[in-house]
Amino acid sequence: MIATLGRFSLWLAFALAIYGAFVSLLGVRRRRPSLIESGQGAVFAIFGLTTFAVLLMEAGLVGRDFSLEYVARNASIETPLFYTIIALWGALEGSILLWIWLLALMTLLTVMIDGKRQPELIPYVTAVLLCISAFFLLLVTLPANPFTTMLPAPLNGRGPNPLLQNHPLMAIHPPGLYAGYVGWSIPYAFGIAALITGRLGEGWIRTVRRWSIVSWAFLTVGIIVGGRWSYEVLGWGGYWAWDPVENASLLPWLTGTAFLHSIMIQERRKMLKIWNVALVIITFALTIFGTFLTRSGILSSVHAFSDSTVGPLFLVFIGLILFFSFGLLVYRSGKLQAEGDIDSLVSRESAFLANNLLLLGFAFAVLLGTLFPLLSEAVRGVKVSVGEPFFNAVNVPIGLGLIFLMAIGPLIAWRHASLDSLRRTFIRPLCLTILGAGICWFLGVRGLYPFLAFALSLFTAITVIQEFASGAMTRRRNTGEGYLTALSKLTSRGRRRYGGLIVHLGVALVVIGITASSVFKLEQEVTLKQGESLQLGRYQVRFDELSAWQEPHRFVVQGNFTVFNSNHKVAEMRPAKRFYPTEQQPIGTVDVRSTAREDIYLVLSSFAQDGTTATVKALVRPLVMWIWFGGWVMVLGSLIAIWPDRRRALAADQVEERMAWQPGRS
Repeated sequence: MIATLGRFSLWLAFALAIYGAFVSLLGVRRRRPSLIESGQGAVFAIFGLTTFAVLLMEAGLVGRDFSLEYVARNASIETPLFYTIIALWGALEGSILLWIWLLALMTLLTVMIDGKRQPELIPYVTAVLLCISAFFLLLVTLPANPFTTMLPAPLNGRGPNPLLQNHPLMAIHPPGLYAGYVGWSIPYAFGIAALITGRLGEGWIRTVRRWSIVSWAFLTVGIIVGGRWSYEVLGWGGYWAWDPVENASLLPWLTGTAFLHSIMIQERRKMLKIWNVALVIITFALTIFGTFLTRSGILSSVHAFSDSTVGPLFLVFIGLILFFSFGLLVYRSGKLQAEGDIDSLVSRESAFLANNLLLLGFAFAVLLGTLFPLLSEAVRGVKVSVGEPFFNAVNVPIGLGLIFLMAIGPLIAWRHASLDSLRRTFIRPLCLTILGAGICWFLGVRGLYPFLAFALSLFTAITVIQEFASGAMTRRRNTGEGYLTALSKLTSRGRRRYGGLIVHLGVALVVIGITASSVFKLEQEVTLKQGESLQLGRYQVRFDELSAWQEPHRFVVQGNFTVFNSNHKVAEMRPAKRFYPTEQQPIGTVDVRSTAREDIYLVLSSFAQDGTTATVKALVRPLVMWIWFGGWVMVLGSLIAIWPDRRRALAADQVEERMAWQPGRS
């Protein structure tokens, strides 16, 4: 029953997506509002049908309906309920179903929120989004159908991948990435609608700005949480390995960041119009490319799904996106000419443009390194992969340049910055940075890149703090408000600016955490007898004993260790190995003691069956917590930037409405 209803709902949603796209275009061409409304009605129906399909799949998972092949492969009687529920996105078919539901939800919100604000664009936006939905619905109705049945039904399922039932962060990481990927469909649809209609002013930019920040924030959450999952589950002591699927999530984040900066230039100076449309096309195409890498199986990754038949379909879809989108861009290029010029190299628009070039250079290097194994295999017949040394050698200098521009860009004046204004703005942060850099040198920071990373991150943080402090003090003098009240109202009256500055502060914290944890880490792997200790920096790690027990879905062997600092007990830590019936190799579970200063990280590598010895891998990684904290500061800044300001939104809508009724506009 579940399978029949699920297949029917997806087929009906697919038919409605095609119908809705067709009648939306027909309605706007023939100027028949009833057809446009019918297309929007299809959006509501598709959301209802995909929601129904998701609930059916969850009912199958929770009810352990092993007649569904997806349930048999990704659930079992012994699997805990929490991991059974999130098994929805644990494999190919379910993850695409979740993708479709998110796309249906965002399409519905777009129609409801932006339908009245952009009545000339919304039929085309609806058509584009429904065409994207039709592609993904085609996948789940044919090659990746989650409601395929198997007879006879097995008595028990295989259960989820053990790596996906070892940490609750899997409830956040994939949905966060998918929401970020799917969210970029909205700016892309508005960009295509603007190209089709010729309405290429700043109206569509204002509409997609909030959608772009939301999508960027979701990608940030997905990347940060994914890094923490990798750090706490995979047992290698790191959080980013330049893995192909990791890189696939970083690519649209980089180009999306470039877009968010360059649209400010278009809004302020009416420049970079072609550039911005191209960026939104590239960013959307990269989200599809990332989905292709994850689901095609062409590159080896711990994050990727197994081989499937959907890879060629994704390649065809990417080709159609690029051909159609850039064809439209070339056709409308005459209406996208810049109305202003860069007046000075020392200006905010110059800094933002340099920022864009560096971000795209970073993205190109990541893309080249990711695809190099495929390129080498095509040319030489041998798959040659590139690793961390390549990515670090190319991207670390680019990253340092980005940090510098991040510090100065938002504080330089538009058009032209005088020497006097630069001196007033940056002399104090520069002096404090020199002092801080001297302290870093005294504490042992050596090497050009680590030293520059600390110094430039410190410079960024100081400029952000100075901007908040000076603004709040000025407001306090003018209004007599308390400092906290002045700071709060300052931020609320300039949410976009101060939200962006908070994001920059978060990036600086992340860079400090990455640099410290990479350069100053300590690592040792030793086999210990009971009662023996290893020395790691100022810590002693003593092996106490092994313990073991049976859980419903796995057998657990746990090492019990006590950590001392100068003979003072710091923590009891319990890394473990978990043995699953469906896996030949055990899955390690690390134990991490985190403080703002450093992490102590233990991995139980192996053990004697009699419990007398254990091999433990111990690491000390400074400032790792700053990475996670900085990531959430970035998300906080995004939320502040997108928080609605009713007065400004109303004013912008009134301006756009007046412009829409001007004679001669098409």
